[in-house]
Formats: sequence, structure tokens, C-alpha cells
Amino acid sequence: MAYKKITEEEKAIKKAERAAKKNIKTIDLEEAKKKIEEKAKELEKKIKIKSTEKFKEEFEKAEEKKEKEKKEEEKEEPVEVEGMKIPTQLENFVRCGIHLGTKIITPMMRKFVYRRRADGLAILNTNLIEQKLQDAIKLIIQYNPDEIIIVCKRDAGWKALNLLAELTGIRIFTKKYPAGIITNIKLPNFFEPEIIIVSDPWLDKNALNDAKKINKKIVAICDTNNIVDNADAVIPANNKSNKSLGLIYYTIAKEYIKAKGIDKRMPSLEEFVGERLDEPVKIKALKKREEEIEKDKGRIDELAKKLGDADKEEKKPEAEAVYGV
Repeated sequence: MAYKKITEEEKAIKKAERAAKKNIKTIDLEEAKKKIEEKAKELEKKIKIKSTEKFKEEFEKAEEKKEKEKKEEEKEEPVEVEGMKIPTQLENFVRCGIHLGTKIITPMMRKFVYRRRADGLAILNTNLIEQKLQDAIKLIIQYNPDEIIIVCKRDAGWKALNLLAELTGIRIFTKKYPAGIITNIKLPNFFEPEIIIVSDPWLDKNALNDAKKINKKIVAICDTNNIVDNADAVIPANNKSNKSLGLIYYTIAKEYIKAKGIDKRMPSLEEFVGERLDEPVKIKALKKREEEIEKDKGRIDELAKKLGDADKEEKKPEAEAVYGV
């Protein structure tokens, strides 16, 4: 096979073509490099802007959270009681023992527990009780009385629930919950509520399971030993005491009447509880101090009287001598 002889001119032309190609590639690479650098700068700017915005957003959220916590702390208007300001709701929590749990703490309820007592009883966080109770009330007041049912198999809550039903018109089931009343359409007394409130997820499990079946809203009052799945609102509280349940249903009834504009006289907390409540500790201490002051005043008056009588007796002989009596 014969090879064609390449002339010097052709060599020079090919060399020039190769050099031109190399030059073009170099120019392309430089342009691409410049473009990449420009894009990197743009991305860097965007990242800085985004990070600044994110920081700003996080800062605003933190400030909002602080403001919310501050408002929650100030939400409870103190009542002036004989010269002393007392936060009524907190005092009522203590008086009714709403914060006293059991010796058993389930994983679900652990986040609501503040500490354990020396005897092993769990103590619920009163701030969280107040917060969760208010959240539950906000949910409840969205519905009309005929769309709500409250179930309480434990007799400790019957007195309070009967009063609540009279005031609000909400349907209640105290002694026994009729099985299938909200799930079996063939039953003559069938009806379909929108929200179900259970006083104890364990004792009222039939109502709770029916509510889950028909996918309705659930509000559950849970003690430290309770477990409930998919509840829309959980009220952490002692659900075994008439005082505690009475306070919860008293608060719900009071807020529901206010929200719906129901013109009825609101009974006292003691009527809901069904017994006389002990006075708050601060009021007791104040009254005791007042009693002590009154006793001291009485003693001072007695001493002053005795001293006055003694002075009169001393001055009497002088008077007799002067006037010759």
C-alpha cells in the first residue's frame, strides 16, 4: 500500500488547524470556568440570604414562643382575697388534687409528669394540665351540644356531669355506655356525634373504640397509668377523684356556656365536686395570721384596761386627801 506524500504546505495547514482547535478548546474552558464561578457566587449569595432568612424566622419563632409563654403565665388573673393576690385556677388544682397521679407512669404520659413524691406517686405538671385543658376546650366549643357526648363509667364524675348536661344540653352516659349506639344504624336510639369525651380511656374503652371505628374526634382525660392512641386532645389529670373530675367538667361547662352565650346561672365549684372544699393554703395562712392579730389586740386591750384601773386606784387616795372626802 502506497502512502501519499504530504507536502510541507499541507503539514503547515494541519498544524495551524490543530493549534486553532486547541485555542478554541482553551477559550471554551475559560468561558465555562467563568460561568461556573459566576454561578458559584450566585449560589453563595442565595445561601447567605436563605440562611439569614432562616435565622430570622427561627429568631421570630423563638420570640413568639417566649411571648406565648409569657401570656400563658399572665393569663390567670389573680383574685384579691383580703389583701392577698391568689391565682384561682392554680389554687383550685391544689385543692382538688388534679395533679396527683398514680405510681404507674406509661410512656405516653411521661412527658406530663413533673416529679415523683416520696411515696412513689407521680405529680403532673400543673402548667401542662392548664394548657392541655384549654386546648381541649377550644376543640369542644367548636361543636353544638347535640354533636357531643361525654362518657364516664366511674361514679366519681357523675355529679359533675349531670350538672354539665343540665347547663349545656350535652348528652352524657354515666353508668353504662350502650354498646353500638354510635356505630349500629339499626338500633332505634342510634345517633352519630362529632366528638366523644371519655373520662378514663380504660373504663370507657367501649366508647373510645366506637369513636375510633367511625373516625370521630376524641378528647381523653388521662391519668399517669393510661394509654390512648390517636386522641385529638389529651387532658393529663387525676381521673379517679370526684374533686378532680368535678373541676375539669366545671371548667368545661363554664367555658362552653360563655362561648355559646347560654343564659344560665353557673353553679359553684363545690356544687360540681359534691362536697365542701378546703380553703386554699394561702387563705388559711392569712386567716390564721388575722386571728393571731385579733388575739393580740384583745390581750393589749385587757392589759390597757388593767393599767387604767390601777392608775385610778392610785389616784383615789390623793383625791380624798385634797377634797377631804
